[in-house]
Amino acid sequence: MEELIRFIFIVIAILYIVRAIVRWALPMLFQSVVNKAQQQQQQQTNYNRPPEQPTGRIKVDYVPKENKGKFPDNEGEFVDYEEVK
Repeated sequence: MEELIRFIFIVIAILYIVRAIVRWALPMLFQSVVNKAQQQQQQQTNYNRPPEQPTGRIKVDYVPKENKGKFPDNEGEFVDYEEVK
């Protein structure tokens, strides 16, 4: 009987110690994870942001060929239609 009481006392003591450690260590761990995620997000935001150009200047890297449509004008004309359900 004495061994059972001793065992229960040790289990309760261990549970209180673990509970105290978790209350102390878990917030620090979560804060560390949150800080790392914020730093990665900040780095990614800064990396993806294009460099700012001075106001009033425009730089054109690509000018597409000007096509009015896919088909030439002599191919026919557009016909309106309604979808029947």
